[in-house]
Amino acid sequence: MESVLELYARPYDPDYPVVCFDERPCQLIGETRAVTPTQPGQPERYDHEYERKGTCNLFGFFEPRQNWRHLRATHHRKSEDFALCMQYVVDVLYPEAQQVQVVLDNLNTHTPAALYKTLPPEEALRILGRIQFHYTPKHGSWLNMVEFEFSVLSRQCLNRRIPEFDQLAESVSHWEEQRNKTQETVNWLFTVDDARTKLSRLYPQPTLS
Repeated sequence: MESVLELYARPYDPDYPVVCFDERPCQLIGETRAVTPTQPGQPERYDHEYERKGTCNLFGFFEPRQNWRHLRATHHRKSEDFALCMQYVVDVLYPEAQQVQVVLDNLNTHTPAALYKTLPPEEALRILGRIQFHYTPKHGSWLNMVEFEFSVLSRQCLNRRIPEFDQLAESVSHWEEQRNKTQETVNWLFTVDDARTKLSRLYPQPTLS
């Protein structure tokens, strides 16, 4: 926890950008009956029945100091997808950075081994040499700022039935564009000192001799 909080407190350095990363599943849901359109005094109405159209996944990249986020829709979230996301971070998002500081949770696909499983060894080593992972503690996913972005996304964009993968990807891309345009970000106030005071019960107690 303190490692992540200390990272958030560092001054911005474009050579060592801090990127919060995570993923979330999305269910594709279609209508079984036509939607009743909006009329004067009457909102749009949906039937309570719906059709399951499968699931997909959204990878989220969030750089709080630059008020920037990017969402990448995929059909699944296998270890191979994670490896390709890290390659994307290094080669597309931050090709000039010395080392990208990636905040992420302890999901079993979030490992260096995922890159070696997916890519040639020399390529995996090259990417890992330009990334440093900062894992949030168990039950501490709230420390990852991209979770706040997913929360806003859920309320503003995914709070309706979306039946097709391409439609979801387009909707999310439009939401991302608008949110980046207005430079929205997370005003993070929780510090290491706050953690030591408010969460003191979680710290190991020194052994008295």
